Amino acid sequence: MLQTSPKTITVDEFIAQYGEQSQYELIDGELIDMEPTGLHEQVIDFLARKFHVEIDRLDLPYIIPQRCLIRVSERTAFRPDLVVLDRTRLVHEPLWQYQPVLTSGAAIRLIAEVVSTNWQNDYARKVEDYALLGIPEYWIVDYLGLGGRDYIGKPKQPTATLCQLAKDDDYYEKQLFRQGEQLVSAAFESLKLQADAVFAAASL
Repeated sequence: MLQTSPKTITVDEFIAQYGEQSQYELIDGELIDMEPTGLHEQVIDFLARKFHVEIDRLDLPYIIPQRCLIRVSERTAFRPDLVVLDRTRLVHEPLWQYQPVLTSGAAIRLIAEVVSTNWQNDYARKVEDYALLGIPEYWIVDYLGLGGRDYIGKPKQPTATLCQLAKDDDYYEKQLFRQGEQLVSAAFESLKLQADAVFAAASL
């Protein structure tokens, strides 16, 4: 019996068909349902509020868009859970005036992904692609401890992995933060944020 491969689509087709549907992103032409939950959204909201406070307090030229796509290639477009942009560098983004699509890492200061059941993309694929784009800081917030033991250790537990782009290179140096530890961010150096508070944001 002849099996046919599922039809893949381009980023342009994805934007036209699913650009308004925030639960989807595109990886290698395949539509990915990001499977968000209410608790997942609570963690994103908590981080965004903390970042906004720092942006206002320090009068930084940063914005946090509600919707944003990062076009990695002709067949891959990520939709990060949270992205911090330097608005002074958005002039380098040719599509931004017309649609919330980024084509490079030029304006991106930080990306945060809150881990869901498809954790492999956050820990593997996105780590590689975000580093190649030159995105200086990438947070992987795994409030349920879903990631593989190679990524978060054993026993598995809630973990925040903060990835900093290595100087003059395209790979990330990673620090893991767990209960009782304070996160250390290069984008927000004076931010005092306990890992416990981030994980607790998912509580009802």
